[in-house]
Formats: sequence, structure tokens, C-alpha cells
Amino acid sequence: MALIHNQTFQITGDSPNQFAPSGIYRVIVAEPVAKKTIVVCIQEFGQPSNVRKVVSRVKKKRRLPKRAPLPLIGKLITFDTEDLTVMEREHKLSIVDLEREAEYFRELTCQKSKDEFTIRKDAMRNFLDIPFLTESILMHGGLGGLIREARARTNLSRNYLYKQWSTLCRFGISETSLKPRRFMCGAKGVPRPVDQGGRYKPGKKDAKQRVTQAATGEIIPSEQPGMSTAWRERIISADKALKLKAIKPTMRKRYELILKSNFCLKYSFKNGVFIGEKPKLGEYPNYRQVKRLLETHYNTIEKILQKTTIGHFNRSLRGLKARNWRGVSGPGHTWAIDSTVGDIYLLSSINRTWIVGRPIVYVVVDVWSTAVVGFYVCLTGPSWATAKISIFNAAANPGLIGDMWGYEPVRCLLPYPSLCYRLMCDRGGYLSKGASFTSLQLRFSLAYAAAYRPDLKGLVEVLHRIAKDKQFMFAPGTMDARRKEFELRKSNPAGSGLTVAEYVRYLHEIFTNYNLTADRSHRCDMHMAAAGVYPSPAGLWRWGHEMGIAYTRAIPQADLITQLLPSDKARVGRSSVVFRGNDYQSPVIEAEQWSTIARNHGGWDIPAHFYPGPVKRIWTPHAGHEGLLDLSISDQAKTSAEATYDEMADVIAFTQMGDPANQHLRTMEAIDSLARIEALFANSKKLTAEALSCAYGTTPSITEARLMEVANSAIAEGNSEAKVRERLRDEAGEAHAALVSQLFEVTSNE
Repeated sequence: MALIHNQTFQITGDSPNQFAPSGIYRVIVAEPVAKKTIVVCIQEFGQPSNVRKVVSRVKKKRRLPKRAPLPLIGKLITFDTEDLTVMEREHKLSIVDLEREAEYFRELTCQKSKDEFTIRKDAMRNFLDIPFLTESILMHGGLGGLIREARARTNLSRNYLYKQWSTLCRFGISETSLKPRRFMCGAKGVPRPVDQGGRYKPGKKDAKQRVTQAATGEIIPSEQPGMSTAWRERIISADKALKLKAIKPTMRKRYELILKSNFCLKYSFKNGVFIGEKPKLGEYPNYRQVKRLLETHYNTIEKILQKTTIGHFNRSLRGLKARNWRGVSGPGHTWAIDSTVGDIYLLSSINRTWIVGRPIVYVVVDVWSTAVVGFYVCLTGPSWATAKISIFNAAANPGLIGDMWGYEPVRCLLPYPSLCYRLMCDRGGYLSKGASFTSLQLRFSLAYAAAYRPDLKGLVEVLHRIAKDKQFMFAPGTMDARRKEFELRKSNPAGSGLTVAEYVRYLHEIFTNYNLTADRSHRCDMHMAAAGVYPSPAGLWRWGHEMGIAYTRAIPQADLITQLLPSDKARVGRSSVVFRGNDYQSPVIEAEQWSTIARNHGGWDIPAHFYPGPVKRIWTPHAGHEGLLDLSISDQAKTSAEATYDEMADVIAFTQMGDPANQHLRTMEAIDSLARIEALFANSKKLTAEALSCAYGTTPSITEARLMEVANSAIAEGNSEAKVRERLRDEAGEAHAALVSQLFEVTSNE
């Protein structure tokens, strides 16, 4: 084995050299020609590495004993290289590594340390020159020549030079080993307990001590003792026992509780009970002592945890462990979904004077590319039923979604998204049976963040930018209450000018602009930048698909509709298909004449899937054919195509709320009409009785009376009596001919 300069090794057995016991050694000279290896012993096994003698100071100063410096090492020991090789074969010698403190590798900041380091380097310059060191030791048989040269050049003492040589042997033959070790001298952060028989209380003297010393020259003890080891342990023990609402109280409150628990230790028996007595001056630490101890005892992390809860620390203060796209292979692999309350009041599209409340906004984000792949606006929720609609919006054809809401989609994500591999949702959605059933049907996995840990799903949370403690649920028919709430919030009604459909179009523009323009330069590595990837969510999405790292799969639109959209029953009627009070039509229905069958043989119920937003379309399985039948709302329907089901429910509820008032008006009108009819009947009976009492002569028959009445009316209209008679004869003839024809027709049928 060939040892080299500055290498360290250990000897664990008997050595051929009687001056080299078992221990740790450093190689100073390795001369292969002379077959000699010169080493120094750093530490002998069985003895401590830092053997220090205790030197007492003058007793009147009452200071703690000071430790002596490290013992000097560096005596040269010569080995035959062959002996070292034999020891290595017998496993008595092995190479070891000695690590220095981290402070050696930090830059010096103290000017005094820098000056001292410069002096040491200049003094030991030849000791660090390996060829010069080797030649001098071999020539003079020791360090004498190097010491004499250094003393003549620097005028430093022999003891100082040997001390620096000892430092080089112990920590390594390099300039770094010569750095001053002031970080070992105590100073800041080192406890200085004032125990009995030890040092005086450190720090500035109080006013009474200074005045007494100036007047009499006597140094009197302080009325407030210094921090002793016993006090320190009692304070820390009492502070760790404090548990108030999972966080530490204020420093003043902590001080009071610590004194009460661990320093009020005297009790007196009065009136059958033990009553605690207050401690006297000097028997307890003051506020400044306790505060300094608590501020210096705990590290930075512990002091942060004392001011907040574990949940808030993990959510907002803890260090980040990884990027949010860790474990995500590419675009389309993992989506994050979350809902929030929109900070806006929306109006009804049926009556724009109605305020329908604040919307619930779902956002679906692709974790790898940070692109918004879909969103959904509703007035109810949040729940898994509404979350499925947002997933449908993300995975369905953008043209279909745009047609439902009445806007032309900007297809910024090419190719447009398909269903993801993993969906990260809230814990409530993950644990619901509906979510599990949907994931099994559409074959995607679910993931969720821990409870009260939205930071683990931070990407979608950042896109919301809204943190609300309370959400306002949509309650159909509460326009008056919402109006009152709206006015109490001192909001400007003129500022709420958007309906649900208009708000959806607004969000589409916002998210489209985000996908195309958001800066994602930090997500592009060197290879992506060299490939010319445009640093935006849409650019990352497209590049991931072009490189083949995206997760895509084809899912028929019918499967998305049947698995993600809610279903209900529709009724085939005599004129159209009726679903929730609206008429729906389709060219297929007209061709197959469903309404004709329903008119002649009665209607029937069919299953229908509907989009919870606009009432524009429904889908139903086409019996005897493939796929789903798409039905569009009829022009004669009660609701316009842009209205939503929630707004329809609002109108129905509003109508039902007005039913009592309308019924009251009908009742009052019926009573008035009945009174007028009774008065009319009474007057007619009276006039008839008067006419009968005054009548004389022959009474005409009913036919004659009718003819005279008709003639009188016609003459009153300006016609002559002859024309009236001619018209009456024509009417009588036509009636007679119709009666005869009807009789013949009945006879023919028999």
C-alpha cells in the first residue's frame, strides 16, 4: 500500500515501531525512493482527543475555571514503508477520513480573524509547500530548519510556530486549517448560569450597585439574582406544560403562568384551605430574564409553531417539499378540481330585475401544464353531482359546450382535452359513493388532499383567488330576501349586470386569455426552450402532446352524457316530447311520428339526460337504434333556450308565492259577479211581472217573437224591413236543407 502526503490512517494492533502505539496518524512525508514514511500521531486510542488541564483564575474574581488549550502534537515518527505494507495485509492498518467543522468552510467576517489568518498563512508558508517541507525534514531530520527559517522571516516566537504546526497536523496540511477557531470560544448563545459558588451575575450592574460602588468602592450583590441552572430548568418545564388553545399565549401571559405554576411554592392554611403566597423579591426571575431565556432556548421552527396551530403551519408556513407536478408524467395525466363562491351577484335572464345570488364556480386544471381545461357555473352546490358537470365540460367537445351556453369557443388547447387518468378532488368528493361509482364507470382514479390542507392542491386554489368562509346557497323564489341582503351589503345594483349565461361567457374569455398568455417560463427546462416551446399553459399542453408524454383516450360522447349528466323522465305527448314543462322536438321524432302514436294510443315516459345549465337540449336513448337521440327545445316552449333550470325553478316558485294573492282576487271577483247576476235576475223578474200584468190581446209564438226581435235589431242597425225578412227566409231555408241532408246521410249509413 502506498500512502500519500496528508493522508490519515489508524493502527489498531501492535506496531513494529515502539514509538507508534495504536491510534490515528497523519502522513507528513511519503518518500518511495528512501522507502521511508514520516507520520505524526493525532490521537492515541484510550485517551481523549482533547486533553486539557484546568487552570484556575484568581479566586477573588469568582469566575468559572477556564479550559486549557488543546495539547500540542506534531512529533515526527518514521516508519519503514515495508512495515506499513505488512500491517495493512494483517488488517492492523486502515485508511480513515477526518472531517472538520462546517465553520472552517465559511467565509471569515470578523476583521480581527482575517488579520490573524493572514499572519498564520505567512508564518506557515513553507510548511504548506510540500516539496520544501519534504526536503527540509529529510535534510535536517526534523522541523528545526523550517522553524528557524520562519522565525527569521516573521520574527514570531518558537512556541507560536509549533502551535500552528500542531494545528496543521490535527486538522490537515492546508490553509483552511489555520483559520482562527473563535467559534469555539463560547460568546453568543452560550448559557452562563449563575449558580452558587460560580460566577457573578453577568451583564450591566443595576443603578444601586453603580451608586454604591461610586460612593464607597464596594461591590454589593444584585437584589435580583442571575439566571441559575435550577431556574432555567423550572422555566422550561413550566413553559412546555402550557396548552392554551393549541398555541402559546402572549409573552406576558406566559410569564405570569410560569410564575404561578413553578415559583409560587409557599402555601398557608387559612379557614380550612391552603392559600398560595406570593414569592418575595429575589425568589423568582423577572420578566426580562424569562423572556430572554424563552427567546434563546427554542429554535426558529419551535418559535413559529408556538404562534400558530399545526394545521395552519402545514398549510401556510411549512417548507415546500416538492413541485406540484411531482409524479405527473405529462398533460392530461392529473386534473385538480375545486369550487368556490364567485364574488359577484348575477341577474335572472327571465327578469333582469331579479337577483339570483352569487354563483358557485368549479374550475378544472391540468396539473402538468397548469391549463384550465374546463369550468362550470351553477347556483347550487357544491356537491359531486355538480362536480360531474364540470368534468363533463372539461372532457366533452368544446363546440357542444359553447352551443349550450351560446358562445363560439376559442379552442386554445389542441388537441382538446379528453378524460384524465387521475382526478384530485376534495376529501368529501373522494369519500362519496357517487364519485367512486363514476370513477369505476369511466375508469379514472381519484386522489385527494388531507383534511384542511388546500395547500396540497394549491394550483387550483391560486386560480380561484377567492377565500370565503361562507357560501350563499341558491334558494328558488327568494328574490325579495336576496334583494334585501344585496342592499344591506351596500353594493351597487347597477354593477350586477350579468346573467348566468353572460357570466359563463365572461369566464370563458378570462380562462382562454390565461391559457394563451400566462407566463410559464419557470416550467420550461433547457430542452423545451431549445425546442421553441411557447411558455404558456396552452404551449405546454400542445408540446406535451407532440412529444407523446400526454395521457389521452377516446371516450364516446354518449358515455360522457350518460355517466356525468343527471337524468330524469320525459313524456311523449300528442304534440311533442315534454320535459319539465318544456316541449322538445327532433327530425327523427317527426319522421317516426311519435306524437301521432301518443295521440291515438296514449303517451309514454322515456329516460332523458339533461345539462343542468341552459334548457336547450336533452338526450334520450333511441329505442331500436344506436346511440342517443338529441332533442332541441321547441319554439313554442314556455322557456327560452338561454334560460337555466334554476331560473325556471325561480319563476315557478315566484308564481306559487303569488297564488294566494291571485286566488284572493279571483274569489273577490267571483263574489262581485255573483252579486251582479243576482241583481240582474231580480230586475228581469220584476220587469217580466210588470209586462204580464199589463199584457192584452193574442200572445205571439216563440218563433214569431224571435223574428220580430231579430227584425227590430236589424232595423236598429240601419237595414230595411224587406232585407231583414229576405235574410231570415234564406237562413231558414239553409237550415232546413242541412237537416234533410243529415237525415239522408244517416239513412245511407244504415
